[in-house]
Amino acid sequence: METETLAESLSLQLLTWYDRHARAMPWRVSPQDRAAGMWPDPYRVWLSEVMLQQTTVAAVGDYFRRFTARWPDVAALAAAQDADVMGEWAGLGYYARARNLMKCARAVVEAHGGVFPRTRAGLLSLPGIGPYTASAIAAIAFDEAATVVDGNVERVMARMFAVQTPLPAAKPVLVALAERLTPSARPGDYAQGVMDLGATICTPRSPACGICPWVNSCGARAAGIAGDLPRKTAKPAKPLRQGVLWLGHTGDALLLERRPERGLLGGMLGFPGDGWDGSGGIAPARADWQDIGEVRHTFTHFHLILRVHVARIDAAPLRGDLVPRADFRPADLPTVMRKAWDRARDAMDG
Repeated sequence: METETLAESLSLQLLTWYDRHARAMPWRVSPQDRAAGMWPDPYRVWLSEVMLQQTTVAAVGDYFRRFTARWPDVAALAAAQDADVMGEWAGLGYYARARNLMKCARAVVEAHGGVFPRTRAGLLSLPGIGPYTASAIAAIAFDEAATVVDGNVERVMARMFAVQTPLPAAKPVLVALAERLTPSARPGDYAQGVMDLGATICTPRSPACGICPWVNSCGARAAGIAGDLPRKTAKPAKPLRQGVLWLGHTGDALLLERRPERGLLGGMLGFPGDGWDGSGGIAPARADWQDIGEVRHTFTHFHLILRVHVARIDAAPLRGDLVPRADFRPADLPTVMRKAWDRARDAMDG
């Protein structure tokens, strides 16, 4: 079968499979509704794609529902207070995404009248939108024949064409192969279909080849190496960092600080710390600090151990702000800070 004809056949097979097995997601329009003329909201597509970067679908669902209930459109999000958005984002990780989210929403409102550009090229002009996200929005929301390649699609392409070059070196080849299969008809459904295929059938371990719509054309399946692909270059071991967090209180108030906009956990609310993020300093208040143990957390590039110190503060703090306990929401804290709070809460109340 000629290459062009094979590509058309494969895309049709995948679309037929997707029509029956599309995952239901709060930001998605089903293929049946789409065929009936219902188009996805580009705001919801954009928000979901930003949230899904480096994060699982299961982890994103509740965050997406809360965000869209509180800020139902891009104009509402653009008008939101930064601290409110960062608080709702807390726990989702990769906090630069939340900062870029606000910059992008405001750019859409200020430069585009609250309407997202309809092309990949136009979307790339917005802050915080890179090639992948621009392709995903253009394809899913506007049916542009843009090629969408995430980790699931890389795995599907590596297996489909038995690409044995390890990642990340194989990325350009896998993108080119994905472009070859992207159809001009229904590219939005196709993009979601190939991602669903990787997420539900062509999974990292024990792929369910027997029920795959592409099983008869899969090079890795034919060679008996589907479970071995894609190959990946070994990553170096993550380094270990250590530091301190100080959780001070007055009984009815907690000592908190908002971190700088740039850097680790940028813009997030947290407890004063030292030594683990490139910063240095002394305890944030003169007090009888008690070491109550440690918390552990893993970031993308390093492991972290923090010693947690707790004290009652009677003098004015040297840094940070005293926030009434009634105004404090643990949910506004990033995960590592929430771990420290969970550990320290009983000591503070004791």
